[in-house]
Amino acid sequence: MSRLKAFIPALFSLAVVAVPAMTPAHAASNLVAVLEAEIVTLDPHFSTAYISRTFGYMVFDTLFAKDSKGEVKPQMVQDYKVSPDGLTYTFTLRDGLKWHDGAPVTAADCVASLRRWGGRNALGRRIFAVTASLEPSDAKTFVLTLKEPSGLVIDALGNPVSPVAFMMPERIAKTPGDQRITDIVGSGPFVYSKADHRTGDRMILKKFADYVPRSEPADFLAGGKRVNVDTLEIRVIPDGSTAASALQTGEIDFMQYAPFDLLPLLEKNSKVKIVNFTGGNQFAGAYRLNAAAKPFDDPAIRRVLWKLVDQSEVLDGLGLDAKYAQPCASFFTCGTTYDTKAGSEAAAKPSVEAAKAALKLTKYAGEPVIVMQANDLEAPRVSAQVLADKLKTAGFNVDLQVMDWASVLARRTKKDGWSVYGVHAGGFDLGSPLTNVMVAFNCVDFTGWQCDSRLTPLLEAFGKAPEEADRKKIAAEIQAVMYDQAPAIPWGQFAQPAAYRATLRGLIPSAIPIFWNIEK
Repeated sequence: MSRLKAFIPALFSLAVVAVPAMTPAHAASNLVAVLEAEIVTLDPHFSTAYISRTFGYMVFDTLFAKDSKGEVKPQMVQDYKVSPDGLTYTFTLRDGLKWHDGAPVTAADCVASLRRWGGRNALGRRIFAVTASLEPSDAKTFVLTLKEPSGLVIDALGNPVSPVAFMMPERIAKTPGDQRITDIVGSGPFVYSKADHRTGDRMILKKFADYVPRSEPADFLAGGKRVNVDTLEIRVIPDGSTAASALQTGEIDFMQYAPFDLLPLLEKNSKVKIVNFTGGNQFAGAYRLNAAAKPFDDPAIRRVLWKLVDQSEVLDGLGLDAKYAQPCASFFTCGTTYDTKAGSEAAAKPSVEAAKAALKLTKYAGEPVIVMQANDLEAPRVSAQVLADKLKTAGFNVDLQVMDWASVLARRTKKDGWSVYGVHAGGFDLGSPLTNVMVAFNCVDFTGWQCDSRLTPLLEAFGKAPEEADRKKIAAEIQAVMYDQAPAIPWGQFAQPAAYRATLRGLIPSAIPIFWNIEK
């Protein structure tokens, strides 16, 4: 039976816990969900936390959105045009857009929202670095003028990488990005009900009666967001066993993370359905190496790990069923736009003997390899243990240091005192060279401190490339450098399945929970 229980934010207990008294989720007009964590930060620009992004997609809306094929489609935008020289973008909003307070959505609102978001998001910062002006031209139209062409504009406006380009009223969007907004007014399909929000217990979101969905069918984050329930009740149930029991008895309708240990039981329950995920909806794991300290300041020593890390062994160590996990040679999330095998022949046939032989050819002098192992999160804990064991067999002097995840995060900000740790992140976040933290922070003061002069111009070229085919080619070139430099070593890709009552219809498979289109 699988040992993997939960990744974000805490481990699930396996103990059988009595389900607390709750209002049954029997009403067809009320959808009850348990998410990965309690929603604490309601400002979707302020935090990069996935749970704040989930809240954002329910309450706020976006100018563009990605569909299930990874294509960016207009959402709040009715139409747009780009000048022949690629410098001027003119956007026109759809008719009938309203804020939850009843005011019409205006171009000035969107301009203010983009300016706030642009200082918080990696892609947004790149766009604003080449922006000459961004101004409304009338109530429904605004114009973005660039200093130089960029292929990122539309992708960035519809990209689900957190923080997302959510729109909010101008008066709220003028709040500095490093300060949280307190007036939660969006234009999305659900309205936040402050009066019904009980911290530590539940949050109520109500159907926005004046929301005008697009005419197209709902397709992932794009298309018509039609809400078929009156209320969305988000319960706070931190223990996975308790939430799973509540799902089976019908006291909740949906849980975002079904505990792996309980999946066999849930799969046998005819009243419950499991949602598996692929591509960007999966998590991708990697070993982050410290290039600022010995021994991994030497790329030749880092490259030894390509011959040592067998992704299948790490995933097996996590106890993951094959249908929920897969080895992935791409730095840019298998099954997404920039998925590539460039350079991956370096990791094609890992073996301890090959690693031993490669290590002997380096200048490794027995320096300790400090492996940080987080003992309170299963994936980082198991991945670190598997690596520590393999490093020892290859001839490295291993110092396995056990700590909690918060301590790992604190220590990784220093250039000494650690060598490597296991981590994982959402596939959408890692899917582009400009949002992948292992790649995008080349030659800057960021954990790992890798610096390769070849990457900087490639990243710039990627951002300026006007065509997707050009960006794919550049992404492959970037990955070839990553394999040569080995600042990080991927250890596998996996899904954390969701589970829901079989009585629900129209649920859209998405690791970002989506509650429009659902009927009870």
